[in-house]
Amino acid sequence: MFRTWYHRLLLSYFPIFLLTVTILIFASFVFINDISRTETKKADRITASYLVDNVDRTVKEVELSVLEAAERSDAYKRYFNNQGQTDKGTIYAVAQNLRNLTRESPYIQSIYLYDKLNESVLTETGLKELSGFADEDWINRITSGPLPEGWQPVREYKDGFIQRTSVRVLTINKGMPLPFGSEGVLVINLKMSGIEQIVDSMVNEQLSFLTILDSDGQVVYQAHSDSEGVRNGKQLNTLHLKRLGWTFASGIKAGNLFSWVSVISYLWVAIAVGTVVCAILYLVYVTRRNYKPIQVIMNRIEGHQIRKMDQSNDRTDEMMLIDGVLEDLINHMTDYDKKSRENLLLQRSKLFNDLLHSERLDNVVQRMEELSPLSGAHSTSRFTVVLSEINRYEKVFQDRYTREDQNTLKFALMNVFQELARSAELQGWAEWIGADRAAILFLATGSNEELTEKIRIFAEGCHSWVEQNLRISLSFGIGPAVTGPGAIRDSYVAAGNVMQHKLLMHGDIALAEGGEARQPLLETYKYLQMIAEFVKQFRMSSGQWREQLDGIFEAFKQDYLQDNDIRSLIQAMLQMLSREVAVMSEQLQDELSAENAAKRLKLLEEAESIDEVKGILFEYLTDVFRTYVSVSETKSYRAMVTEMKNYIEENFANPDLSLKHLSDRFQVSGKYASYLFKTEFNMKFIDFVTELRMKKAEQLLLETEYSLQDIALQVGYANAITFGRVFKRVAGITPGDYRSSKRGRPTSRT
Repeated sequence: MFRTWYHRLLLSYFPIFLLTVTILIFASFVFINDISRTETKKADRITASYLVDNVDRTVKEVELSVLEAAERSDAYKRYFNNQGQTDKGTIYAVAQNLRNLTRESPYIQSIYLYDKLNESVLTETGLKELSGFADEDWINRITSGPLPEGWQPVREYKDGFIQRTSVRVLTINKGMPLPFGSEGVLVINLKMSGIEQIVDSMVNEQLSFLTILDSDGQVVYQAHSDSEGVRNGKQLNTLHLKRLGWTFASGIKAGNLFSWVSVISYLWVAIAVGTVVCAILYLVYVTRRNYKPIQVIMNRIEGHQIRKMDQSNDRTDEMMLIDGVLEDLINHMTDYDKKSRENLLLQRSKLFNDLLHSERLDNVVQRMEELSPLSGAHSTSRFTVVLSEINRYEKVFQDRYTREDQNTLKFALMNVFQELARSAELQGWAEWIGADRAAILFLATGSNEELTEKIRIFAEGCHSWVEQNLRISLSFGIGPAVTGPGAIRDSYVAAGNVMQHKLLMHGDIALAEGGEARQPLLETYKYLQMIAEFVKQFRMSSGQWREQLDGIFEAFKQDYLQDNDIRSLIQAMLQMLSREVAVMSEQLQDELSAENAAKRLKLLEEAESIDEVKGILFEYLTDVFRTYVSVSETKSYRAMVTEMKNYIEENFANPDLSLKHLSDRFQVSGKYASYLFKTEFNMKFIDFVTELRMKKAEQLLLETEYSLQDIALQVGYANAITFGRVFKRVAGITPGDYRSSKRGRPTSRT
C-alpha cells in the first residue's frame, strides 16, 4: 500500500497538517491567556480608581464642610477681632459650632482654633492656654515656619482629656479669618481610621491587595493589614492621589484565577513543544524510508563519475549534489551555445569591417559564404554600400532614451533594415559601425539603374517607417555599385563622403557618384578674405554685409564643403566679428560673448540644412547689427576720441585717472576706450598718460625748485618713489640726475 509515491507523500505530510492545527490551537490558548491578563489588569485599575476617588471625595467633603461652617458663622470673625478682650458669648458660639461639626462627621477627630495674639486655643470644650495643650507641638511647628499647603502627612495625635492612646490623623491648616487671615489658624484633624475603613470595605481580601504609600515611599496603610498578600501577590496598577500626595499600588494575590490561567497556558505550550519534537522525529523516520530512490540516483552519479568527489570527512548533501551536477550540465550547454553565437557574431562583424576597409581579404569569398547572410556572392559580384545615420543623435536619441532602450531601438532598426530589404527584393547585410551610424551592404543584381532605384525605394521606406513608428529621423548616403569584394571600400568611402555634406543634401537621402570619393581641399585663404570683408562692412554699418554673407553661403554650395568645414568657418566669422565690434559697448560684449556664441553654434549644429543654418545666422547677426548701429549713433566715434583726448590732457595730473574713470565719464566700456586709443594714437592709454606726465615733470625739474615729492603730486603720482621709478624707466636717469645734468650745461629747449 505504501510503496507508491502518492501514499508515501501522503504519509509524509499528514503529520505536518496535524502539527499546524495543533500550533494554531496552542496559539489560541496563549492569545486567550493574554486577553485574560489584560482584562484582569483593566478591572483592577477600575476598582482602584473608584477607591481613590472615594477617598479623595471624602477628604474634600470634610474640608469643605468645616470651611463653609466657619465662613457662614460670624462668631469666628468676632473671635479674631476681639482686640484682646474675651467675649464669652462668642467663645461659646464657636465651641458649640466645633462640637456640631465633630459630631456630624464620623471622619473628624478634632477641630480647634489657635489665636496668635492671645496665644490661646479654642476647642470644642472651651478656651485653653497654649502651654500644656495636647497638640502644642503641632502649633509650634505651625508658628515656627510655613508648612506646605494642603493636607499634611499622617501623624500621631493624642488628646489628653479624651484619649489616653495616640491615633493617626491627617491634618490641614487654614489661616483665620478665612480665607487667608494671619491672626490665627484653623486646624482640622481627620481620623486615619475612617480612611482605612473605606479602603478595607472596597478591597476584596480574598482576591486582591492594596498598599498606600506617602510621598517619601513609606507605607501609610495596607488593606486589611495583609503584608503577606502584598509580598506574594502581583502588582498590576499604580495610581496617584494629588490632594494627599499618596500613591495607591494594587494587584492580585497569589493562588487566584489569574495564576491558574497562566499555569494552564504554560502547560499547553509545553504540550505543543512536545508535539513538535514528536513530529520531527516522525518526519526523520519517514524520510529515511523514502530515501531509496535518491540513493539509486546517487549510485548512478558515482558510477559514471560525473560529480567531483569530496575528499573531506563531512557527508555531502545528496540533493545539493544532484542539483549541482544538473546545473553544471545545463551551464556547460548554455555557455557553449552562447559562446558559439558570440563567436559567430564576432566573426561576422569582423568580416563586415574587413570588407568596408579592404583588410584581410584572403579567402574572403569563402568567409562570406560561411558567415554572411548574402547568398551567391563570388569574386565578380557587384556590391553597394548604404550608410544610415540617426539625425540629432545626442538630443533626440541619447537624451530621450535610457541605455537599455537605446540598445533595444538599435536592434529593432537592424530588423527593420533586413525586413524592408527583403520586401524590396534585395539581399542586405546590416551592421552598426558607430554609435549613431549603421552600414548596409547590398549584393547587386540587375543593371545599375534598377539597383539604384530599388535602394532608393528601400531608403525612402526605411526613413518613412522609422519616423512614423519610432519617432526617429534617419539620413541615408548611397554609394555607387562596385565589382568584387576588394572594391567595397570605394563604395563605402563615397557613401561616407556624402554623409559629410548633410547640410547641402536635398532631403535625407543622397546618392554618391563614382568620382566623389576624393574630397577637394578647403580654400581657407579665400574664405578668410570673404569673412574679413564681411566684418569690415558690418563694422562700417553698411547694409552690404548681408550681400557679403549671401556670397559666403553661395561659395559653400559651389565648393560643396563638408558640414564640419562650414561650421568651423562660421565659428571663425563670429570670433572675428566679436573682436572687432564687441568693444563698442557692454551690450555688444554680452551679445557676442562666448556663452551666447556657444548657444548659437549649438543651434547651428542641430540644423539639418544649409538654408536653416543661414536663417539662424541671419537672425542672430541682424539683432547684433541693430545693437551696433544704436551704439554707434549714440556716440560718434571721432567726437568721442577728441573729447577723450582733451579730457586726458586737462586732467592727466589726477592720480585717479584710469580706464575705469574714462568708462564712467564717457559711458563706454573700458575695453572700448582702450581700443580707441590703440586705433587712433597707436599707443596704449597708460603710455599716453605717462608721456603727458613726464613732459610736465621735465618742465618742473628745469624751471622750478620744487622738491621731487611736490613734483610727483603735481603730475599725478602719490609719492616720489613711484614718480622716480617711472621717470627713470622713460628718461633712462633719475629725476635728480636729470635736473643736475640739464642745469650743469646750457641746453636749448624747443
